[in-house]
Amino acid sequence: MSDFGIHLERKGKIAIIMIDRPEVRNTLNEAMWTDLERVTGRLKENLPQVIIIRGQGDKAFCAGMDVNPENPQIAEFIKAIENKDRKLIETLIYRIRNAVDSLVSLPVPIIAAINGLAYGGGAEFAVRCDLRVADPNAIIRFSEVSLGLMPDWGGGVALTRLLGPAKAADLILTARIVTAQDALEMGLVNRISKSGKVLEEAMTLAESISANGPRAVRSALEVIRKSPDMPFETALDLESEAAVSLIASGECFHGITAFFEKRKAEFPDIV
Repeated sequence: MSDFGIHLERKGKIAIIMIDRPEVRNTLNEAMWTDLERVTGRLKENLPQVIIIRGQGDKAFCAGMDVNPENPQIAEFIKAIENKDRKLIETLIYRIRNAVDSLVSLPVPIIAAINGLAYGGGAEFAVRCDLRVADPNAIIRFSEVSLGLMPDWGGGVALTRLLGPAKAADLILTARIVTAQDALEMGLVNRISKSGKVLEEAMTLAESISANGPRAVRSALEVIRKSPDMPFETALDLESEAAVSLIASGECFHGITAFFEKRKAEFPDIV
């Protein structure tokens, strides 16, 4: 494992991904996208029950793309803009999108532990996750339009579905800073931790999820993720079909038996 990049740690049923470039506010460069894809591949081979994403240090979750010209991707973007090479720009945008998509589409809950600032792509990364826990000093800013850019990691779409078009427009089009408390009140984050304890709070949330039936969690999560894209009746059918498959798996025997025996349920792992 390199001295910096994207690190993976497992704590029982929970996996923790750390973005480790604190000296540049945990921005991502070309090498780190490759590292993220490597980590995602490892997770696919052995899925945890919950994933937490965090930034190294106490200053930043992630400040998005490393815009230093020494980042090969930025050099490519500059060349593409100068040459009006739309195809190259498209290739670069989708390379980043595909890396993010691959991670957040893993069939387990993903929690963003926002330990500091989350700017631009970092804010997008956070809203692509299923749940968000923020340090009280965290700040979130969809800063792209202030640079003449727009969200392109999937965050604009995710934010709109999370908060609705009006609130998304407010945050994206003004590029304003949102405090942790404001984010909680508008539903942008789920919880605020004690100061400096965001990872611990995220772990508490992850543990409360991982204590439940893993098939039940994955089945419910699939409906939660997919249903906003569907007509209401289609979404209802998806939910019913998922419930039928879940019950047929027999996982509920473990939960119901434990309930009647007045003990904590112990669910087998998914093989």
